[in-house]
Amino acid sequence: MKTCILILGIILLSACSMRDMASMDEPTTQLKDLQDLDRDGVIEARERCADTYPGASIDNYGCGRVKEINERQELKILFANDSFYIDPKYHGQIEKIAAFMEQYPNTRVTIEGHCSKTGSYEHNMSLSQNRANAVTQVLAQKFGIDPGRLTAIGYGYDRPVDPTHTQLAHTRNRRVIAAVTGSDSAADMKWTIYTVDGPIK
Repeated sequence: MKTCILILGIILLSACSMRDMASMDEPTTQLKDLQDLDRDGVIEARERCADTYPGASIDNYGCGRVKEINERQELKILFANDSFYIDPKYHGQIEKIAAFMEQYPNTRVTIEGHCSKTGSYEHNMSLSQNRANAVTQVLAQKFGIDPGRLTAIGYGYDRPVDPTHTQLAHTRNRRVIAAVTGSDSAADMKWTIYTVDGPIK
């Protein structure tokens, strides 16, 4: 009886082995495309943005991230007391803002006008607004920036950089700030240890 059981067990094991070997010989069907044709680390089955720029920072679907721009720059424009006239010698600074905006056409700029704490609050609010307007007019009229990308805001003397009441403080507080925001149309590149100095040898 034991011999019969042993023989039956051997026959069953042999049948299973032969079946497993037969299944191994059958080709399997690949359901998903596991290739990474643009070599961005995302397989084709998940890829939504083919031909990603090499080295670009991407999301889980292989789409390049857009670099956000948020820059603040003080324009070294000195206004005379109670004046919003911009001397042409300061146009070079405004031109730099225009050049930046031309380089990044998805950006907008807010020009902030500020005043010293002399005179009434209402007068200084109006004066600071006129100073901001004067800069946006130069950007639009002299350098051809679309007015739709320009905003002018006057803050009066609510945001002084020097809260004292010296003559120097008044001069410093009569200023204009350019705040540029938007996005860079170029890909946001990954930072690696090779970015600056090249590969380590």
